[in-house]
Amino acid sequence: MSLDMGVFCKNTLDGEVVDHCFSALFGLGKNADPSYLDWLLKAWGWTLAVAGLGLAIALILGAVMGTLRTLPKSGRGTSFLIALSTAWVELFRNIPILVQVFLWYHVIPAFIPSLKAFPSYLLVSIALGFFTSARIAEQVRAGIQSLPSGQRMAATALGLTTIQSYRYVILPMALRIVLPPLTSESMNLIKNSSVAFAVSVPELTLFAMQAQEETSHGVEIYLAVTALYALSAFAVNRVMARIEKSTRIPGFIAASNDAGLAH
Repeated sequence: MSLDMGVFCKNTLDGEVVDHCFSALFGLGKNADPSYLDWLLKAWGWTLAVAGLGLAIALILGAVMGTLRTLPKSGRGTSFLIALSTAWVELFRNIPILVQVFLWYHVIPAFIPSLKAFPSYLLVSIALGFFTSARIAEQVRAGIQSLPSGQRMAATALGLTTIQSYRYVILPMALRIVLPPLTSESMNLIKNSSVAFAVSVPELTLFAMQAQEETSHGVEIYLAVTALYALSAFAVNRVMARIEKSTRIPGFIAASNDAGLAH
């Protein structure tokens, strides 16, 4: 079987070969009809945008919720925060991501009408962010709990408040510990962004489904989409590996680190 990669230089309107495959990307020939390559690259951009926004939401919420789960139980207010963060984790990690996307797109706007004005890609990013935040929260919790107890005791002995202890002592070390699992979650989020096709976000999976139907070149289309997903995940892996290397604490080994992160 021979591959016809020239399908990407065909016009999306009538299937004729276009002169400038990169017309939409580089602005060559304003009157040129878009090619399937133009469509593919735009779909890749949507995939990265949805995944990037979802990751930003997940990192912020995950760090907050994971930290709250490790607060010392010293008062009613603290107990409420622990219960709230626990409920958050259990809710969002136990509902399938596709169901959460449909909830944000079809159900929640019925109760919060202002969300009807949100574009579909933003709603998908919120769903992805909330879903992934529950997983990151557990990793942050495990990272904090894997630290030797002497770290918290030393911070208290120095007269630091709970907030100061987390800000200056506990979190800077715990976040370094959880970088490897955060790498996996970041890569997973790239792949999970494919659920955006269900609400018509023009990302890679939707492109593949529609382009395959129009061209009957499913092998070439899905190979290209697979390559872009793999390239995106690999790029995230390399970036996170560089961050992990540059922030590593020389000689530090967290107590029960492997056991804690296994959760």
